[in-house]
Amino acid sequence: QVQLVESGGGLVQAGDSLRLSCTASGRTFSSSTMGWFRQAPGKERVYVARIGRSSGPTLYADSVKGRFTISTDNTKNTVYLQMNSLKPEDTAVYYCAAAAPGSMTYVYWGQGTQVTVSS
Repeated sequence: QVQLVESGGGLVQAGDSLRLSCTASGRTFSSSTMGWFRQAPGKERVYVARIGRSSGPTLYADSVKGRFTISTDNTKNTVYLQMNSLKPEDTAVYYCAAAAPGSMTYVYWGQGTQVTVSS
């Protein structure tokens, strides 16, 4: 059974940093594109960042560019999201996701981790 488990969320103040982790089990995801998404209260889930297979190219939403960094540790089957200079508008539930190999369709999702940024 494939599982993605996020961790690292919490309550921080504006300007602080957090690092989210997403550890996969059940299969290796080194050949998959991995992504982070977030969903704020009352809003739709939106894309935040992605990284290509085997720690390939990265891409970020404009709202987080220059502040967030996505990375992977394939030895730990883990993808990270380093979030710096956090803003209240970053408050959301953050989800990691894995695409099917060779695809950009995300088929595996974690349960989410809450990030709350106070002003």
